[in-house]
Amino acid sequence: MYSELNEFKKYPISEDVDKWVESIWKMANSIKCDVEILSDNGFSFSFGIRHVKNEFTYVKFKPEGMDEFYGYWQPAMSGPAPLLIHTPGYSAEISTHPELVSQGYNVLHISPLGYATPNGPDESKQRDHTWPVLADTITSHAEKGYKLWLVNCILAIKWAMEQSEVIENRVSFFGTSQGGGCSLLLGSIFKNKGVRCVAADVPFLTNLPMAKCVGAITYNYEPLCSIDNIDGGWQALGFVDTISHVNRLNCPVLLTAGGKDNICPAEAVKSFSQLYSGTCSYNYFDNLEHRCSREFATLLQSWVRMYA
Repeated sequence: MYSELNEFKKYPISEDVDKWVESIWKMANSIKCDVEILSDNGFSFSFGIRHVKNEFTYVKFKPEGMDEFYGYWQPAMSGPAPLLIHTPGYSAEISTHPELVSQGYNVLHISPLGYATPNGPDESKQRDHTWPVLADTITSHAEKGYKLWLVNCILAIKWAMEQSEVIENRVSFFGTSQGGGCSLLLGSIFKNKGVRCVAADVPFLTNLPMAKCVGAITYNYEPLCSIDNIDGGWQALGFVDTISHVNRLNCPVLLTAGGKDNICPAEAVKSFSQLYSGTCSYNYFDNLEHRCSREFATLLQSWVRMYA
């Protein structure tokens, strides 16, 4: 079904996707990025929460020629240990993962493009009350938006890989919604560069033509209406659609989908699992809406234990 949709026929061919990934690496490797470890660990007395001083901490990344952005570094209690990278949903939330740290993993949450800060969201970067990363991807024909988002991730991951607590060339990716979709993209980008596994929870950016066809909430596609070249807009989406990266991935992939998810429909997520030739676990939950769930948290811990 998905291959017959007109939008899908406008997607880039695999060779162009490869070149796009290479251009992301070229950009990331050309940027000098200073790093500052912040003293504030991010927990507030107003919530009655505090953590052991200097264990978990914000990290400010200052890439030359780009906006500053932040990460939240959660090192393993003893190392060296594997590295897990968490990326945020479209709301740009920052999250912590002490349960994974206690099981022996280093965890870096990355908040690309400076959307979220230790003091909350930077609303000056919003456009029409939402984050513009998807719109910028479309209007720039995939030269900005998620391309810069992923460059930020590479810069942060390179820093994390240099930390003494981290086992060399052993990195895995996980996230929910946008974070799930971008975890799959990072798995593709880090092919043959140490990636161990991916865990993508109700992943956005997965078979977008099918998602639109089966009734996904269409605000995600409104930027297409604001540009002159509709074909070019769908081609831009093709670079960040995880379906375009299915043949690049070569690591175990965990997927979740919800029967009541009207943003990232289960049919679209399932289509990825049907196309992927590697180790893949597709998990469907009939009553799950579009959100991070206990089911995913449980599956994630087992998945990284097996493969990370």
